Amino acid sequence: MARGLARFDERSSFVTWSYRVTSNACFDELRRRRRRPEPGLPPLLADAAAVDDAVVARLDVDAALARLPHEFRVAVVLRDLCGLSYAEIGDALRVPVGTVRSRIARGRAALVPLLEGNRTGPLGRPTSS
Repeated sequence: MARGLARFDERSSFVTWSYRVTSNACFDELRRRRRRPEPGLPPLLADAAAVDDAVVARLDVDAALARLPHEFRVAVVLRDLCGLSYAEIGDALRVPVGTVRSRIARGRAALVPLLEGNRTGPLGRPTSS
């Protein structure tokens, strides 16, 4: 991000710009990793019993998010995980606020069926939702 600081043109807030730079760097890293997977790594949940329930839940959410179309995933992550406002997301993605709202709504709706099977709490007990 520091290398591109001179290119910050103040068309959006610095926070919005920095989120965009960060998300682009993350997407670049994910693309790089897909091209060169690390050999010999064990499956992520090889021993799920030893993994904390919160970690398992987070992995389930991450897996569900990965199945969303890119434009929905980015909008949901920026809103629900990063806490950006609709206007900040619109600035970062260079789309109107109405488009941001619809992408978030569609992304959340698409997550529901992907996460429905995960309604158990610690020790496999059903949650109240």
